[in-house]
Amino acid sequence: MTFSNQYMDMALEEANAAARRGEVPVGAVIVDSATGKVISRSSNRVKEDHDPSAHAELLAIRAACGHLENERLTGCDLYVTLEPCPMCAQAISFARIRRLYFAADDEKGGGVENGPRIFQAKSCHHKPEIYGGIGEKAASKMLKDFFRSRRG
Repeated sequence: MTFSNQYMDMALEEANAAARRGEVPVGAVIVDSATGKVISRSSNRVKEDHDPSAHAELLAIRAACGHLENERLTGCDLYVTLEPCPMCAQAISFARIRRLYFAADDEKGGGVENGPRIFQAKSCHHKPEIYGGIGEKAASKMLKDFFRSRRG
């Protein structure tokens, strides 16, 4: 892997774990921006948990909030391997995450730079700083390989 961001690398590890379990390969990591300490990490568990809301981002947010005993993650950054969907973008806003780093765009299901663009809506309570395309090549390849194997 030529990409070198330790937090996105961790998110990619989570995505690989999801793929091995038959889940859509998406991984997320939440980091305390002041210390660099990883607070939580997760991957998709939609099938495993029989829960359509068990996206990597939501699971990581729940775990981080539980760990910090706070519903707000104002000093935290989220690294995720795929552009968050509208549901996850809303949760990111409500959690007041400071920065969002994502790898691959999701033209079909995204909610940040594609689709409804949640953070640009007047009703959005909080907009994180957004950095897309970080580790995009590795994440895109993983997603394409996963769906190709499902079709063939």
